Amino acid sequence: MSPRRRLVRCPQCGRQSEWSEANPYRPFCSARCKQIDLGAWASEQYRVPSSPRDTAEESNTSAS
Repeated sequence: MSPRRRLVRCPQCGRQSEWSEANPYRPFCSARCKQIDLGAWASEQYRVPSSPRDTAEESNTSAS
């Protein structure tokens, strides 16, 4: 039995992409999609959610 190919959707364009060592851009389908995603992070289109900062705690750390 040959191993099954694992296909995933490219997070950028949605095309099917093979998840294997043969695809150096995984999980993306191409270098273009990988660069578009990196550009979106660099321009702050994507953000990691965080909790609001406590202003009292912030003023204590800046006074040190």
